[in-house]
Amino acid sequence: MYQYDQYDHLIVRERIAQYRDQVRRRLADELTEAEFVPLRLQNGLYMQRHAYMLRIAVPYGLLASKQMRMFAHIARKYDRGYGHFTTRQNIQFNWVELEQTPDILTDLASVEMHAIQTSGNCIRNTTSDPYAGVAADEIIDPRPYAEVLRQWSTFHPEFIALPRKFKVAINGAVEDRAAIAIHDIGLTVVRNDAGEIGFKFMAGGGMGRTPIIGSVIRDFLPWQHLLTYTEAVMRVYNQYGRRDNKYKARIKILLKAIGAEEFARQVEAEWADLKDGPETLTVEEMQRIIDYFQPPAYKQLDDSDVVAAQDGNKAFANWVNRNVKPHKQPGYAAVVLSLKKPGVPPGDATAEQMDFMADLADRYSFGELRVTHEQNVVLADVEQSQLYALWQEAKAHQLATPNIGLLTDMICCPGGDFCSLANAKSLPIAASIAERFENIDFQHDIGEIELNISGCINACGHHHVGSIGVLGVDKDGSEWYQVSIGGAQGNNAAIGKIIGPSFSAQQMPEVIDRLLQVYLRERFEDESFADCAQRLGVAPFKQFVYATPIAEKGGRLVGEDEYV
Repeated sequence: MYQYDQYDHLIVRERIAQYRDQVRRRLADELTEAEFVPLRLQNGLYMQRHAYMLRIAVPYGLLASKQMRMFAHIARKYDRGYGHFTTRQNIQFNWVELEQTPDILTDLASVEMHAIQTSGNCIRNTTSDPYAGVAADEIIDPRPYAEVLRQWSTFHPEFIALPRKFKVAINGAVEDRAAIAIHDIGLTVVRNDAGEIGFKFMAGGGMGRTPIIGSVIRDFLPWQHLLTYTEAVMRVYNQYGRRDNKYKARIKILLKAIGAEEFARQVEAEWADLKDGPETLTVEEMQRIIDYFQPPAYKQLDDSDVVAAQDGNKAFANWVNRNVKPHKQPGYAAVVLSLKKPGVPPGDATAEQMDFMADLADRYSFGELRVTHEQNVVLADVEQSQLYALWQEAKAHQLATPNIGLLTDMICCPGGDFCSLANAKSLPIAASIAERFENIDFQHDIGEIELNISGCINACGHHHVGSIGVLGVDKDGSEWYQVSIGGAQGNNAAIGKIIGPSFSAQQMPEVIDRLLQVYLRERFEDESFADCAQRLGVAPFKQFVYATPIAEKGGRLVGEDEYV
């Protein structure tokens, strides 16, 4: 993985020194809160409902074991013993004290980490495929290009005060596992007819108040021009993006206003002055970065039937089926450590679990971990012969729930329990649904489904692209929940459609139950929930959900007119 060079160390060291003095001045009332806000946001510090929250960057989701141990240290020393992994492949600590934050950043710098570009109107932390470098369907490893984007964008003088925050995702495989279509810029590695590497370039995707799937503005961009073309996009957005209304300031609004074709024309015109300029990538520069991402020292192994070797152990077989992913190197597998055990807020990990995951990485996966945007953690390079031993250890630390891709593998933001922007709590909704559907055999019968929950329209829980999406809304000072169906991420990304009026918190488990009943009754063989919902439309789901009143205290529907 990438190691800091002298420039990285200098940037981070100087930023910490600046920030330490800014905190000192704020605590001495030499800075007002209004003056301090943009300064703290440049360092990932938010003021939440109850305390300050610090968001730490995990570039393209990649962590060394020593960095995960640093998270455990921060959780113990500065927080309340846990952290929250986010849909941006970052980690948040929700209970930090302002006066301690410079010390946290100093501790992070000791393991080559920081909180730069995790907030504010800048180019945010670039995200990517958590299986980058090991996926069987990979065209090329996208991480070196993500790293180039990180280096280029960090404190870029033109783009530190954009109209609004700006998010970039990059995918290097046939299957999109980086949700590129819902990002301001989404990049997919492709080959042209001559076999040359380049990028399909999408722009204008996003969620929030106006969810939009991004538009392809260039089918093939040679890799050498990744930075110059991206800069052209940023210049057009920086010049014409709205600054009078933050709700209409994202690049997606600009593309919607002028059209993708006109936007692409303006980018091409801007690019004409940048193409082949000093930011054009060279073979030598890319090779310098690629060298940091060389494969580890794999053994020469053959693939094995790890389930058969355990005499039909059903629990182990379930885990292998859901949590173990294919690897391009024979004899190896990628393992997902589930942070979605029912009863625990999705994405949360204790300090003890973080230390343990670091230990697992050292023993089983060359000291490396990945954070997924589904809020789980991946060990990317596990020998298949060691899967059973790993499973036993992970199970003992509540990290082996066999639910990856299933109903209880929910995406969920912190919601109203923490976030000052939230209209409603999201964690209790996740907990009540997980309790209702905890039976793992029933989850397997349902099959793969994405249930995404957001506490407000900012959509940090990606509810727009959930098979079932839940959005917290405010109705006359009360918390209610709007439900959408048919959303999807990946190669066939789609925005879900709202089924109708919102529901109370107590009604939500029954609402999910009714939606599932329609799906189980109407689905074709091997048809996913999202595909079924898109084929049928909202009407049959809406009719069944609203057919009879849903009891406020719950109660399972057994017929159109009867409850038990």
